[in-house]
Amino acid sequence: MAKKPKKAPAPEGEGEEGAAPPGGGKKKLIIIGAAVLLLAAGGGGGFMVMRNRAAHAEKAAAEQKTPVAFMDVREMTMNLMPEPGQTQPRFLRLKVTLEVRDSKVASEIQPLMPRVEDTFQVFVRDLRVGDFEAAGGTYRLREELLRRVNVAVYPAKVDAVLFKDFVIQ
Repeated sequence: MAKKPKKAPAPEGEGEEGAAPPGGGKKKLIIIGAAVLLLAAGGGGGFMVMRNRAAHAEKAAAEQKTPVAFMDVREMTMNLMPEPGQTQPRFLRLKVTLEVRDSKVASEIQPLMPRVEDTFQVFVRDLRVGDFEAAGGTYRLREELLRRVNVAVYPAKVDAVLFKDFVIQ
């Protein structure tokens, strides 16, 4: 006859239902502590992000409050390069305004206005009527004038060239 293996005696305090293993209370405390730390870190991070956004918004609002200045360039009438086979001369009447950050920059640029006008004259006289008829021709003219005026007034900076009058005859 085969012998039945002996059952090991149950440790003290454990019953047949299988009570929680030892140290289970410590695990719960560690999990709860970790959750509290995560919530605290998330709250602190959220606070820092919100504070940074508020500071950024205040800075942007302060930048928007600075008044821009506009400088008129005298009206210019320039002849354009003739198209091939064209006998009648074509002219461009142009009046622009320069947009600058503030009146301080405008006062820096004012003595340089003859240089700006010369830059415009030299550039526009090399253009043809066909340069303006293509899609975006006026936009390209604005961008090129802006680039050239910024070279002429460096270290000051012009933010935009605005057309007030633009007529091709």
